[in-house]
Amino acid sequence: MTQTPGIAITGASGRMGQMLIRQVSESDRLHLSGAIDQPGHPWVGQDVGTAMGGSALGVIVSDAARETIAGADAVIDFTAPEATLHFAEIAAETGVVHVIGTTGMSDDQIAALGSAAQKTAIIRAGNMSLGVNLLTQLTRRVAAALDEDFDIEIIEAHHNQKVDAPSGTALMLGEAAAEGRGVSLSQVADRGRDGITGARRRGDIGFTAIRGGDIVGEHDVLFAAAGERIVLRHLASDRAVFARGALKAALWGQGKAPGEYDMIDVLGLKD
Repeated sequence: MTQTPGIAITGASGRMGQMLIRQVSESDRLHLSGAIDQPGHPWVGQDVGTAMGGSALGVIVSDAARETIAGADAVIDFTAPEATLHFAEIAAETGVVHVIGTTGMSDDQIAALGSAAQKTAIIRAGNMSLGVNLLTQLTRRVAAALDEDFDIEIIEAHHNQKVDAPSGTALMLGEAAAEGRGVSLSQVADRGRDGITGARRRGDIGFTAIRGGDIVGEHDVLFAAAGERIVLRHLASDRAVFARGALKAALWGQGKAPGEYDMIDVLGLKD
């Protein structure tokens, strides 16, 4: 029987890390080959299944990222921007597919991934769920169909432990709306309103971030004109939807040429 692709998970002890480990362990198309956490973390040296409070999975949590990634076919990474850049360098050196769900990356950090993508396949998305990527496509098309008489607002809600705002998904939707309008998001984004701000500038794309409780992820794209509103909405109630998308991306990336890809590529939704 052909061996299934081995997957290494970074940030093993984190919320998404644990979800990814569960999803990979339950898959019959992939297997868990490694789990990575920060040096000094109490999980390092333990079986990851035991550390998660379940049965042993036969994979020891390691702080040796290079060795762990080199032994995998793909690394799935939902960590922090600086860590992601480090893992990208390793993935490039070892030729391992790098699936990136990390959010909060600056434009410079995203640009820095380009050199790694010359050596391996990098699949990066602000959100890896099927529904959100369909929403992205719809947002682009609706924005292209409507002129600036329709104001665009992106409203997102997440749990109270999320550290970045707007969310990666909200920015992805903003980019889609800007592309539909044929403009640069950096020129039209309105990401903060407080006090006497004056009237809304025509053509701007606004962002609102809500943080509270255990909200997994909610995103609305509002097109508002005089007398009418159009609302495109996606609600996520289970973090597993992001993990399943990441696994799909890791499988899709096997054998792909070096380059930068996204979930639209994975799902075959490119125009």
